[in-house]
Amino acid sequence: MAKVTLGKTGITVEKNAFGALPIQRVSSQEAVRLLRKAYDNGVTFYDTARWYTDSEEKLGQAFQGMREKIFIATKTGATTAEGFWKDLETSLHNLRTEYIDIYQFHNPAFCPRPGDGSGLYEAMLEAKDKGMVRHIGITNHRLSVAHEAIESGLYETLQFPFCYLATEKDIELVKECGDADMGFIAMKALSGGLITNSAAAYAFLARYDNVLPIWGVQRESELDEFLSYIHEPPVMTEELEAVIRHDREELLGDFCRGCGYCMPCPAGIEINNCARMSLLIRRSPSAAQLTPEVQEKMRRIEKCLHCGSCKAKCPYGLDTPALLEKNYKDYCEILAGKAY
Repeated sequence: MAKVTLGKTGITVEKNAFGALPIQRVSSQEAVRLLRKAYDNGVTFYDTARWYTDSEEKLGQAFQGMREKIFIATKTGATTAEGFWKDLETSLHNLRTEYIDIYQFHNPAFCPRPGDGSGLYEAMLEAKDKGMVRHIGITNHRLSVAHEAIESGLYETLQFPFCYLATEKDIELVKECGDADMGFIAMKALSGGLITNSAAAYAFLARYDNVLPIWGVQRESELDEFLSYIHEPPVMTEELEAVIRHDREELLGDFCRGCGYCMPCPAGIEINNCARMSLLIRRSPSAAQLTPEVQEKMRRIEKCLHCGSCKAKCPYGLDTPALLEKNYKDYCEILAGKAY
């Protein structure tokens, strides 16, 4: 079994963590069953957030009475100290716990620091002093904020997108976290569903001994796949190297990662899926993306206001309106049988 220690936190867990965003889409009964099955098979690290609707509540139901046996990381998207305390109290209530192992600022546009005027970091320190929070973390999609967090020495963990589509700058970030004895939690290890070979994804991340990948789980088949890697971890082979080379050639560049930080759209466009629809069709079973419901969602692109809001909020600096237009054109051609 491969283990990873999250830097100076001292938290050591199986290199196979449970990303609890997707369980908001299933019933409480099914979510609890999946969570307990994960624990029964060796998974002890669970990542959630206040923004993930009822994900925290489902974790609380699953692990009530056995809190000390697992590690829970959750997040606050608060922008004020008042909002921070409200989020923290809600999370503690939902999770049915008295403390959070790693409490993370959720993708802030800046790196919270003492004296920055927001009061966020001061509130975090107070919560830690009171024992409500054990370790302080930050999540982000912006390299500049991530670097600032590392250099500040104020954070014990960084959660950042990392997968085999990573750039040299992303890999350097992992190295800097290691040098700073700061835990690195890899989100988007499957790039929001665009990576379909989980063995290749796992084998790539296994090369980095300071990285803890969190796998988003919604279905039992997905969970079983990741659980199988605990006792039989995939190793990098020529075949998996070829998969990675092919995917990097196809996907590297200006593609939507589906993070959703551009949302909501004033025109009602589901940007985080529509701006990458042509890739989703080509890289996953296409039938699910060609239903009347999805067609209606894609038609909303015609109502784009060109307000620039999505482009301004994209942490990757993408020209989102242009991506939407391109994907809509490709989608229409696919429907007409002219492509794919």
